[in-house]
Amino acid sequence: MHKVTKEDALLYHSRCRQGKVEVIPTKPYFTQNDLSLAYTPGVAYPCLEIQKNPEDAYKYTAKGNLVAVISNGTAVLGLGDIGTLAGKPVMEGKGLLFKVFADIDVFDIEVNEKDPAKLIEFCRQIAPTFGGINLEDIKAPECFEVETELKKLVDIPVFHDDQHGTAIISAAGLLNSLEITGKKIDEIKVVVCGAGAAAISCSKLYVSLGVKKENIVMVDSKGVINSKRKDLNKYKQDFVTSRDLDTLEQAVVGSDLFLGLSTANMMSKKMLASMAKNPIVFAMANPNPEISFEDAMATRDDIIFATGRSDYPNQINNVLGFPFIFRGALDVRASTINEEMKLAASKALAQLAKEPVPEAVVKAYEVDKLVFGKDYIIPKPLDPRLISRVASAVARAAIETGVAKHIIEDFPAYEACLDQRTAEHIKRIGNISVLEDCGCV
Repeated sequence: MHKVTKEDALLYHSRCRQGKVEVIPTKPYFTQNDLSLAYTPGVAYPCLEIQKNPEDAYKYTAKGNLVAVISNGTAVLGLGDIGTLAGKPVMEGKGLLFKVFADIDVFDIEVNEKDPAKLIEFCRQIAPTFGGINLEDIKAPECFEVETELKKLVDIPVFHDDQHGTAIISAAGLLNSLEITGKKIDEIKVVVCGAGAAAISCSKLYVSLGVKKENIVMVDSKGVINSKRKDLNKYKQDFVTSRDLDTLEQAVVGSDLFLGLSTANMMSKKMLASMAKNPIVFAMANPNPEISFEDAMATRDDIIFATGRSDYPNQINNVLGFPFIFRGALDVRASTINEEMKLAASKALAQLAKEPVPEAVVKAYEVDKLVFGKDYIIPKPLDPRLISRVASAVARAAIETGVAKHIIEDFPAYEACLDQRTAEHIKRIGNISVLEDCGCV
């Protein structure tokens, strides 16, 4: 894999047309008649139709395929509170991924506001423009309040990907890891290293899948979240353990799953060796995991190991989720993204990993084979089947749980349409060099 350098990255973002996204017309604009239809006087007619029936906004405007990626820049990637403007390249990148993987248009909106109540009100006021809102890189615990309260105020899907994306993808990996190891979900002991947005959301989703809450031990920077602690916010209090444990080293002894959402090198070889037989380790700190792949493999040969990195097997990558989750939600005009829709996405991902992998995907990753097992527990991001499998599962769950305003009657036809929708985009991924000459230098 090509090593990303500072020079390459800056050139990628600055060459030719600066940034990574643009807005383009979707209707003809070549004649005076075209312009009269696009704007005055013709535009008045759809305006009046929408005034009579607000749902017609989905018929006459781009609302139904438009998502707002909103951030206040307080928790940008692993960079922390770098501010709204410095975080903009990330939000543009999110827009690029939405478009390439699911043909969803995005306006990235960087809001210079740290007060949760004011941020919520801002989002509420601009919500009519969009079919959905993707909250991004907002620090915990404020992110919980922003998402929870905003969902009460608007009738479109609101999704904080830093929380739920990681939870959905890792849950798929967990389901398949349990199948491979023969462990039962209601019996496994789980240690969560980290207590931020992703850690808490993962833990909640795992409980929805069947993990017993009393079998979860969560650890933050001050140690185990236990009944002795008096410094816990209400979100951490939900995962207080009554077990007599104070340190991560104590907690991992005999555990079946280590979920790392913290910082590099939190787990030692000794700690890994103390885990139960056939341990599952999701070490997802970026760019360097809680224990390196090399140290993990040198310590045990019965391990299933995943990271957030693309240069090792089993990458827990949010791009496996959010584009397709929003695609399904938008296509049925869902009013929310509920727990059932998240679980449906996880199960669809888990199932896809067990199916034969197209040869084109194998070649794209320059490997000999991709076969369900310890080194392949979740699909690869370039698998073109993701959109039809995940989006349709989400759409179906939305319909079944009563949050969809539009009902899909023919799912095979819908899935075929999804495959066609992104076929050209997927075909191009990986075929364009980072430094390819765009002809304008």
